[in-house]
Amino acid sequence: MSRPHVVVADDEARFRATIGKILELKGFFVTPAENGDQVLDLLQTMSPDVVLLDIRMPGLSGDEALPRILAMKPGTRVIIFTGHGEEEGARRALEAGAFDFLCKPCDLDVLVGRIHDAVTAPKSGPPRERKVTEVMIPIERYTCVQASCTVREGIEALGKSFENFVSSGLVMESGHRAVLVFDRDELVGVLTMRNLIQAMIPAHLLAEDGSLLPCTKFSPMFWTGFFNTRARALESMKVRDIMNPRSPVVNCEANLMHVAFLLCEENRRRVAVERDGRIIGVVREQELFQEISRLILHRDLVR
Repeated sequence: MSRPHVVVADDEARFRATIGKILELKGFFVTPAENGDQVLDLLQTMSPDVVLLDIRMPGLSGDEALPRILAMKPGTRVIIFTGHGEEEGARRALEAGAFDFLCKPCDLDVLVGRIHDAVTAPKSGPPRERKVTEVMIPIERYTCVQASCTVREGIEALGKSFENFVSSGLVMESGHRAVLVFDRDELVGVLTMRNLIQAMIPAHLLAEDGSLLPCTKFSPMFWTGFFNTRARALESMKVRDIMNPRSPVVNCEANLMHVAFLLCEENRRRVAVERDGRIIGVVREQELFQEISRLILHRDLVR
């Protein structure tokens, strides 16, 4: 099999040479170009698999060259390189048909991986990826409370959330195990069952590291009746006093990989979705699981 052909178009000679050597060591055939004009000249006599295209170059810039490259060689994948502050132009390049955009400086493993992805991607284009707004639970169907509510009211809301509801076309029998907490229209926190359980343990019984003080650890008599007493004390507390910090928030244009990253990076179970500064929905780990399941188990049906 012939080596994949990559054109590296960048006005920095050192960058072209360095990236070229690395890609050749990785098994690619590399042709350098100083700007968009040279890329178009090269395309008169060759059909590369991938073009790495800097967005800012003297002469014909990357964003100007992109549509002409795709018109001349529709099967060529174009990966845009962008510097700091140029993300908006890179997004426009994606809309114009670029395969991807990567920010400088770029991790070499990421670069090589995306070139491989571009080479092996179906020429007909990948299946359409669902948007955040297609998998989220609309806020109107997600249980919410005000931060000024009592814990009793929060528990009542949590109980109602267990009722069956339809999410993304699927009946989620377990409901959702948390409620969003608002201060008027601002999302300020999340109330979960774990918050209620943690609030049952009074702070004066805990050491600085969160462990039980030794004087109570081995005293069965001490704990007798304590659960009921703490539950009654908890009833009149405010939701804001025991809730978790608010969920991460993503824009309605965010992709599902961004949601997956936030769930893992912040060790959370849901993100809120906003449009024009207003929360419009929630994506939980259940929705991502259902989408992963759809893509893997029903691959032939995915469009």
